[in-house]
Amino acid sequence: MKVLLAADDPRPERWVEAIVRVLPEAEIFMWNPDGDCVAADYAIVWRPPERLFERERHLKAIFNLGAGVDGLLRVRSLPHDVPVIRLEDAGMSVQMAEFVAYHVIESSRDMAAYRAQQCDGVWKVLRPIRRQKWPVGVLGLGQIGTRVARALAAFDYPVHGWARSPHHVDGVVTHAGTTAFVPFLRRVRVLVNTLPLTSETRDILNYGTLGHLKPDAVLINVGRGEHLVDEDLCRLIREGRIRRAVLDVFREEPLPSKHPFWRMPEVTLTPHVAARTLREETVAQIVAKIRLIEAGQPVSGVIDMARGY
Repeated sequence: MKVLLAADDPRPERWVEAIVRVLPEAEIFMWNPDGDCVAADYAIVWRPPERLFERERHLKAIFNLGAGVDGLLRVRSLPHDVPVIRLEDAGMSVQMAEFVAYHVIESSRDMAAYRAQQCDGVWKVLRPIRRQKWPVGVLGLGQIGTRVARALAAFDYPVHGWARSPHHVDGVVTHAGTTAFVPFLRRVRVLVNTLPLTSETRDILNYGTLGHLKPDAVLINVGRGEHLVDEDLCRLIREGRIRRAVLDVFREEPLPSKHPFWRMPEVTLTPHVAARTLREETVAQIVAKIRLIEAGQPVSGVIDMARGY
C-alpha cells in the first residue's frame, strides 16, 4: 500500500511520522513536485497542486486534511471518479463550540463593559442576562453546527438551527429549506455561520440576509470568508443594525493590512483559529478509513461532488 502526503504545512514530516506510527504496513511518500509518479493508492492532501492528480492516476481515495473541501474541489485536475473524503470532527467540533460559546457569552454578558469599568476604576453591577433576549441561530447543522447548537442550548440560550434539509437536534428549534430561511433569520439576534462553501452559500451573509436579524445583532462567522460580503457588513455596522461581528475566516488570508475590519472596534478578528486540525486524531480517523476501504467496507465522510460537501 502506498500513501502520498501533500500538505501545505511548514513541517510535513510531522504528518509522515504520525502516519507511520499507526499504519506501519504502508509506504509513505511526501509530494515532490520534481519527482516521479509513485503510483499511490491514497492521497492525503491540503491545498494540493494541480500536478498531483495529473501525475497520480490510480488513486483509490483522496483524504482532505480538513472538514471544508471547497479549496480542494476548485483543483481542476481533481478526478471525479475517485472518492474524496473529508474529516469528520477529529477534535474540531468541540473547539468550534468553545469558540462560539465564548463569544456569545462575551456579548450577552457585557464583558467588554466590565473590562472598560476596570480600566476606569469603576465598581458597578450591570443588569443580569435575560437569555430570551439573545436567541441564537446556527447556519448549518452538520457535525460542527450541531455541536455548536447543542453547546449553546446547554447554557439555556434559545437556539435555532437552519439547514437545507431537515435535522433534529435536542433542545434546538430546527428550520429547513429556502422558504424557512428568512423566518429563521428574523427569529435570531446572534447568527453563527458554520455552512460549507458552495455555489449556493457563497455571499449568503449579505446586506439583505443580515438585515433580517433582530436589532443589535451579533454575527459570528466560522464558516468561510467567501460567505460574507465584507462591504455589506461594514454598512450594517455603520447603520447600527449589527452591534458586533466576530470573524475567524476571510476572503483573503492573512487579512490585508488596509482592510477596514482592522479599524472597526465592533469587529473582533482571529486568524482562522476557531478550530485547528489535531494531528493525532486526524491521522487515526484517516487510517481507520483506509483500512475499511482495503477491507471492502463503506466509509463515511465521502463528498457529494454535485453538492460540494
